[in-house]
Amino acid sequence: MKELIDNHNRQLEELEHRFDRTLAIDWNDRLIGLTGARGVGKTTYLLHHIKTKLPQGAKPIYVSLDDIYFSSNTLVDFAGDWLKRSGTHLFIDEIHKYPNWSQELKNIYDRYKKLKVVFTGSSLLHIHSGEADLSRRAVVYTMNGLSFREFLQIETGKIFKPYTLSEVLKNHASIAKEVVKEIHPLAYFEDYLMYGYYPFYLESKTSYHRKLMSTINVMLEVDLPYLRHVEVKYIHKLKKLLHLIAHAVPFQPNVTKLAGDIEVARNTVMLYLNYLEDSRIINLLHSKSSSDAYLAKPEKVFLHHPNMVYAMNKEGSEIGTIRECFFYNQVNNLYNVKSSTVSDFLVEDKYTFEVGGKNKGKKQIKDTKKSYVAADNIEYGSDNTIPLWMFGFLY
Repeated sequence: MKELIDNHNRQLEELEHRFDRTLAIDWNDRLIGLTGARGVGKTTYLLHHIKTKLPQGAKPIYVSLDDIYFSSNTLVDFAGDWLKRSGTHLFIDEIHKYPNWSQELKNIYDRYKKLKVVFTGSSLLHIHSGEADLSRRAVVYTMNGLSFREFLQIETGKIFKPYTLSEVLKNHASIAKEVVKEIHPLAYFEDYLMYGYYPFYLESKTSYHRKLMSTINVMLEVDLPYLRHVEVKYIHKLKKLLHLIAHAVPFQPNVTKLAGDIEVARNTVMLYLNYLEDSRIINLLHSKSSSDAYLAKPEKVFLHHPNMVYAMNKEGSEIGTIRECFFYNQVNNLYNVKSSTVSDFLVEDKYTFEVGGKNKGKKQIKDTKKSYVAADNIEYGSDNTIPLWMFGFLY
């Protein structure tokens, strides 16, 4: 126990924090989960909350379940011991690295009603998986990578509020005026597309893409075998599939051909695509009419964020691909996005979007109601033409 308390204190003392991310979390709940891809900043967010946001008189402890202590001590016993020491909050990092996590979280919740528990886990973590169903006990939130708005706040120190999609569609001219009064967003947009999604860019912009590729490799070589039980001998097939996607995005998948290229069954290809999406490495774009089934064939496949396009395919990163990837990532994090039969994207089953450069015309969508152009390289829009950068202000 003493070693864990010492580690808790050391983590808080050594915390380097340059930006306070705002997530709409109700901290009054007794069991809270925070999931997200590797590198989005879950641990830093947790430590910052412990250090600055807890009420006076709280007695918290932060533990990571990859600590050797938990190889011979159970989480539920540790929680009981912490409560006996007048502990009020238990913050658990890397819950997915603990074999019996769901059952023991259930036991903690049921036994220790005065203890508030917050845990983080991989984006691959399914709250309904495991021996115990936590869906009625745990409230789970997802942490995404940095939005363009958050990146601007880090880079400029200026505070900008997020807007709903409805506000952007109705008030984009006045929003642009308020933002441009403070900074010129286009001066930062290309940098964000290249390296601004994962907070670890603050450590080094020079080595950012190498670190991003290392993070992706850990997802493939460690997380998928551990959390999706993919046999290690098949990981090279997943890597080959990802390579094919990265060099052809937006990728319109021919599943039969892909199956032949990586020498697996057709259903295995679909399974792999969903694994990659769950890992936040790719995004699958489905049609409005497609089945909601897990193995439904997507219309297109994008890398999860433009940063990944630059990291995996520096030579063939077409600007059209980058623009669509950005729009899909930022909007899809909050809203339901499907492919459109007349344009690029259909959002919430009613808004049609065409994504392009500053001279993008409206001919393709002129007869479509509630249709918009998301145009790059403009600070201000007009009518139904909206600056592309503004879709990075949704969270």
